[in-house]
Amino acid sequence: MLDVSIICVGRMKEKFYIDAAGEYIKRLGAFCRLSVTELPEAPRSRAPSPGEIQSALLREGEAIISSIPKGAAVVAMCVEGREMSSQELSDAIDGYAQRGVSKLCFIIGGSDGLHDKVKSIASLRLSMSRMTFPHHLARVMLLEQIYRAFTIIGGGRYHK
Repeated sequence: MLDVSIICVGRMKEKFYIDAAGEYIKRLGAFCRLSVTELPEAPRSRAPSPGEIQSALLREGEAIISSIPKGAAVVAMCVEGREMSSQELSDAIDGYAQRGVSKLCFIIGGSDGLHDKVKSIASLRLSMSRMTFPHHLARVMLLEQIYRAFTIIGGGRYHK
């Protein structure tokens, strides 16, 4: 059984996001060992300068990198990443497993994204869309797509 980790910058506060994420976390228990790690967003002023943003991203990136499970293949969620269909994501996850990868780690940055150091260690940069989503909604969407991918791999009816 694959170990799947999701590392997120920022803490969910809204009940509707928490409930939706909880439903997919529960469903995923049948397919993988899942862990979700929330890391704090580095503080910024109300109108941060580009340098302040980069400094915050670096601090967040260091915390992310130190939280990645040893030996995990890393998937960085970023707008400039590759867009995939649900079937393609399923094929990618299955491909990792077929190549003997036992740990897969998805990373979702905070409101300013991910530091380049995090992106550089990713074996896959993945984009959900060219549109912008709140990162808490992106977490729910990612959980749903991982669940969908596992049902596709298993030949289930959810994807139909």
